[in-house]
Amino acid sequence: MRPVYDVAIIGAGPVGLSFATALAGSGLSAVLVERQPLSVLEDPSFDGREIALTHHSRTLLEQLGAWAHIPQNAVSPLRQARVLNGTASYALTFDTGGKDEGPLGFLVSNHLIRSALYAALQGTPDIRLIAGTGVESVTTGAEAATLRLSDGQEIRARLVVAADTRFSRSRQEQGITASMHDFRRSMLVCRIEHETPHEHVATEWFDYGQTVALLPVNGAASSLVLTRDPAEIERLNGLEPAAFEREMGQCLRRRHLGRLRLVSTRHAYPLVATYAHHFAGRRFALLGDAAVGMHPVTAHGFNLGLRGAETLAREILSAKRRGQDIASPAVLRRFETAHRLATGPLYAATNAIAVLYAQEGLPARLARHAVLRLGGQIAPFRKAVSAMLMDRGAAMGR
Repeated sequence: MRPVYDVAIIGAGPVGLSFATALAGSGLSAVLVERQPLSVLEDPSFDGREIALTHHSRTLLEQLGAWAHIPQNAVSPLRQARVLNGTASYALTFDTGGKDEGPLGFLVSNHLIRSALYAALQGTPDIRLIAGTGVESVTTGAEAATLRLSDGQEIRARLVVAADTRFSRSRQEQGITASMHDFRRSMLVCRIEHETPHEHVATEWFDYGQTVALLPVNGAASSLVLTRDPAEIERLNGLEPAAFEREMGQCLRRRHLGRLRLVSTRHAYPLVATYAHHFAGRRFALLGDAAVGMHPVTAHGFNLGLRGAETLAREILSAKRRGQDIASPAVLRRFETAHRLATGPLYAATNAIAVLYAQEGLPARLARHAVLRLGGQIAPFRKAVSAMLMDRGAAMGR
């Protein structure tokens, strides 16, 4: 007999794990299906990505029981963010304006967040994890949906949630199309140690032919995020460490970091942004990158994924308390509306920024310089961006 669950979640990445944990103890049964083996979930390896968590995201991770599993010496406060353009010395700066509001955010390695969420899920009632197998097909019906797994298993659930990738196969199978923007760039990420202290200041530098971000992590180190042409990224990724250090020393010479040393593995990712035209269908919903795959320039991808998981959990738990169908069109419509309001403007603005700063012509260079200057002169703008970066939000309701 095919197992029947209230919710089936495709993908046990950070967003899928967050959503499953948000349902724990509610009386709803859930199953997570993950293609990667259990060993990867239990002990995820460093993947180069540092996540800039907002205050709201930290609160959600605390409520989910995951924050306690993150080593506190691995949490780096973000005190200030600076944006530079080309060879200009002027920097657009974002901070709390001297107010005692704590840091702008918190930098935590992606693999530590994944590990913490997996640990928080352990021992939770009514949550099952199936690892090492993928989902071959999803069929939705009036009363339930059926998942056919690659190992031959079949699972029935009242609601299916795809929280896999921005190229989600199940999203396509359900006939949900998505806007995709290929920036024709790749991103290389790694950690470097440097002589000059970073003072917990993040720097984003839109240079000609590349974009560089330096994200402060604890100790005398920063996460280097370098965006270039894919062929260039492939070449850099293949250099011996000493040669890579020398080239990055030249690349970052204007940042006055002193001697550099590579202290981690290097990882490369293509830059493709995705926005699904619908976030829900019949007994089907999208979360994380399957719904919204952000360009990393505003560092809000995981924060939006976590907020989406919070919103969907709130809606279906509210429906359960009222004795309603947790996958009814009305429930899923409320989730979609709320998540579009939370993601749409930021997605559009992020893409506009990424496109503007990828162009090398003189008009684009002048426009970038003008935007930075104008933004620096408008105090309400800087305060609004700082508030967005911090995002203190409301706590999750159960």
